[in-house]
Amino acid sequence: MSDTTTDKTTTTGDDQDLGAAGSQLSTAPVEDAPSSHLPALGVIGWARWFWRQLTSMRVALLLLLLLSLAAIPGSLIPQTGINEAQVADFRERHDILAPVYDKLGLFHVYSSVWFSAIYILLFVSLIGCIVPRTWQFVGQLRGRPPGAPRRLTRLPAHTTWRTSADPEEVREAALTLLRKRRFRAHAVGDAVAAEKGYLRELGNLAFHLALIVMLIAFAWGQLFKSEGNKIVVEGDGFSNTLTQYDDFKSGNLFTNDDLEPFSFDVKEFTGTYERTGPNRGTPRTYETEVTYTEGADGEEKNALIKVNKPLEIGDAKVYLVSHGYAPVVTVRDGKGEIVYQDAVPLLPLDNNVTSNGVVKVLDGYRNPQGKKEQLGFQAFFVPTFGGSASGTMLSQFPALDYPVLALNAYHGDLKADSGIPQSVYQMDKTKMKEFKDADGELLKKLLTPGETMTLPNGAGSITFEKDIKEWAGFQVVQEPGGGWALGGALAAIGGLAASLFVQRRRVWVRAVRGDDGVTVVEMAGLGRSESAKVPEELGDLAGILYERAPGAPDGTPEDPGTPEASGITTSTDTDSQAVPAEGAEQQ
Repeated sequence: MSDTTTDKTTTTGDDQDLGAAGSQLSTAPVEDAPSSHLPALGVIGWARWFWRQLTSMRVALLLLLLLSLAAIPGSLIPQTGINEAQVADFRERHDILAPVYDKLGLFHVYSSVWFSAIYILLFVSLIGCIVPRTWQFVGQLRGRPPGAPRRLTRLPAHTTWRTSADPEEVREAALTLLRKRRFRAHAVGDAVAAEKGYLRELGNLAFHLALIVMLIAFAWGQLFKSEGNKIVVEGDGFSNTLTQYDDFKSGNLFTNDDLEPFSFDVKEFTGTYERTGPNRGTPRTYETEVTYTEGADGEEKNALIKVNKPLEIGDAKVYLVSHGYAPVVTVRDGKGEIVYQDAVPLLPLDNNVTSNGVVKVLDGYRNPQGKKEQLGFQAFFVPTFGGSASGTMLSQFPALDYPVLALNAYHGDLKADSGIPQSVYQMDKTKMKEFKDADGELLKKLLTPGETMTLPNGAGSITFEKDIKEWAGFQVVQEPGGGWALGGALAAIGGLAASLFVQRRRVWVRAVRGDDGVTVVEMAGLGRSESAKVPEELGDLAGILYERAPGAPDGTPEDPGTPEASGITTSTDTDSQAVPAEGAEQQ
């Protein structure tokens, strides 16, 4: 029923209109052909050349690759904005390499000049690439598909037949059929022009727009983000202010007013563990019951925070990230008066929650001579003691099966008023003296809940209370732009899928009355690239249209205008040389 050929002979003369028919199937910029007689560019010419290079797709892809490569050092080298302790440790261990990294900005990759330059260039490149393509695409949407070329039989996929139906009836049937198949179609002279697959270019533009949205969202999130950690013991609370955090870091444009106003109290932490089997000790349940309020006068609400199920309050998310024990201790002076009583959070050292820390008595204590002094106790805690026969103070299980607290006692000056920040989990012993036992050794003792260690010479005592509390570690994160980044990522995936799988193509149907009074129908299709789907789709459309405008009854099999039931075939007629889709676009 048709003639198809893949001969790539260039068209001339009457067939130059094939170039117009196949053009603008894409909004990709077309580069001018090089010439050996180009005039000197000049300043403005060089500026235009640089702008065209920067906004070309290949440069955008190159910048995207460079940005990915530039992010690698940020994953391999400690960053000051993430963990300053690791950076300090790296500096101590690498005396020669650390200064080089400082000069290259590798300790703060994502805020370095060279990373920002790549980021901004990519941003400008994408915008400069998208704006003209979007304008051109809008123009194509507002316009109509171009009219049919003079000789449809020169297109890559075509078919012809003769019919007794009137040309007007054939064109009307073709227009109805193409519109039903969701083609944009209209009648132009003696032919019907139709186009389909605009979603391909729309997806391409959506992909690049989504990249811009993601870049803006990531930049916004990095500049205005905040992240803080806080350990809260059961029964205590937290208010979202800077002074309440154990550690806090934020973006360059973050201010204190950006903190989401809320507070919460920890009612109870619940942790359960596997008791038997190869996974013994593995947590089964980690959850914290809290009551929280939004704003200063908000209504109190209950919530349950679990691992990977944060509490969301406005733009802030409260994650449960750690857990440990806080033994309650009571310190008395030589007269038996309580000078300190509180739950002391201790830091876990292993999966079985073997923990250590310090107890600091800073105020209210006087030694037996009546002189003000400070007390310090090095604490080591195991929730499940293996017994004295084990020979070690390592916990055997993370639950409170056999809790034991080991203490070492010191007195003197903890240097808390020196102006130098101190960790609540460490003790400065430079001005502290050891309490001695009867053998002249450092005073130390293992305590079970309810037991007391008495300090020598009437210096007082410390009691390990039966009430052992648990603490929960929370991470409060505010990272604006997260929703936009997710939306941009999903849009980018959808746009990329559309640009890869949707085929932009055009179809023409011409119906004219021949010299013998019989209507001659010609159909042709053209895609942006050589695609097997264009001939298949054209054959399907031609089959349906042929049913509505069947062949003339006096046709013979040898007649080239006779319909062929086998569909679109290949032609070797040298007078019907086909122009492939890419060749048509370039003319």
